[in-house]
Parts: sequence; structure tokens; C-alpha cells
Amino acid sequence: MKSLADFEFNKAPLCEGMVLVSELIRDDFPTQRVNEQLECLLALAQEEISPSWTLTRQMERLIELFYHEWHFSDSKGVYRLSDALWLDQVLKNRQGSAVSLGAIMLWLAERLSIPVVPVIFPTQLLLRADVDNEELWLINPFNGDTLDEHTLEVWLKGNISPMAELFNEDLDEADNAEVIRKLLDTLKSALMEEQQMELALRTSEALLQFNPEDPYEIRDRGLIYAQLECEHIALNDLSYFVEQCPEDPISEMIRAQINTIAQKQITLH
Repeated sequence: MKSLADFEFNKAPLCEGMVLVSELIRDDFPTQRVNEQLECLLALAQEEISPSWTLTRQMERLIELFYHEWHFSDSKGVYRLSDALWLDQVLKNRQGSAVSLGAIMLWLAERLSIPVVPVIFPTQLLLRADVDNEELWLINPFNGDTLDEHTLEVWLKGNISPMAELFNEDLDEADNAEVIRKLLDTLKSALMEEQQMELALRTSEALLQFNPEDPYEIRDRGLIYAQLECEHIALNDLSYFVEQCPEDPISEMIRAQINTIAQKQITLH
């Protein structure tokens, strides 16, 4: 697997980082086609949006194009969650997740010189358009709707805790590297659920490049190896997790899995 260590995620568009990790995970990822489709959308947007307009008007028109004329939307009709995360599938089906739709919007906005940044809200990725010094403009990347503070508080209370409060730092700009890690984490879970274990393993390996000694990621890699019947490597990874996190409530379950794998190895030998 190529190294992600040398790529400066925070200095490149989010889409570029997503394309890079997709190439690492999928041998058949069509990078050239994805880039051509993005450039095609940009050309359409440039025909419709004048640089002489105010930034607010430019952003409003981009939202209108993306969601209402090009019909990008959330992934309710997508059979596999992973298809809502791969950029080639999102561009083909016009359906995606908050991160994949948000990444395309961020790429277009950057090329049009509209200041938009990603925000990792506790419930999902948001877009923040910094077009007006006076007012905070937060956008839901699923549908382009403007989000007010009341809506965000309702989301927090419904998804995190009835006592949760909205803080200013919840709306801070996120690093692209952080967004990529969240994306990879969701992708790994989706691929495991879909039993696409080889791709899930590659996704886990990509995540470990960000933090090679993360015991939770090593645990997940061990669980994937167990599914792939690579018992020896699975035992190493799962044992590492139990050693590093003995107090974690899930450690008991992992110990049971280690015993099962060990017994299976004894039986086979």
C-alpha cells in the first residue's frame, strides 16, 4: 500500500484526499473519470455563476444548481452504504453521504473562489460558507438547506444527549485529514457489514497510517483478519487490543474471540 504520510491533506482539496485514499483501497477506482466529471460540473457552474456577483449570491446559485438542477441528494435510494461514499458512485448516481456530497461542494466552491469550509458537527459533516462577516451560514450537505442554531441544538439533544448544548467550537473549521479519517471509519464499517472484507482490510490499513498504534483500529483489523480466516495475524491484533485496553468493556468479548480462534487453531493442528 502506498504511503499517505507524505500527502498534505490540509493543503489540498478534500476531494483530492478522497481520491487518493480511494486509489489505495480500490484497484479499479477510476481517478481520471472522477476528475473529468468534476471538471465538467465546474464548467457548468462557471457558465451560470458570475464572479462579479456578491459571494452570497454566488453561493445561493451553486446550491440551486447542485441540489435542484443537477439533483444531488442523500443516499436513501442507495442499496449499499459504501456506494454513498465512493466518489465515482456518487457522481454516477447523484446520491451520497454528507462527506461525499460535501466534498464535491467544497471542491466546486474552492474553484469558484467562494469561501466554504468543512465542519465536523457531532452528528454529521456540515458546510460553513464564510461569505458574510456578520452572519454564520451553515449548510446541510445532504440537501443544501440552511441550518439555524435551534435545529443544530435539536440534533444534538436527539442524537447525543438531552442535556447536550451547542458550543462555538462545534462549528469550527475541521482539518481535511480529520474529515478523511471519519470517512474511512464509516467506509470500513460499511464494507464490513457488506462482507467486502478485502476492501475493509485495506481501509483499516489506510486508517492505521494516520495512527499506527491505535489499539481500537488494530482491534478492528484483527476482527477483519478473523473473518478472512487469517487467524494467526488476527490473534496478534486482538491480543494487542486486550493488552492496551484491559478495562474497556468490549475487552471481555475480544478475549472470548481470542479463545475461540486459539481453540480452532489447536483443532486444526
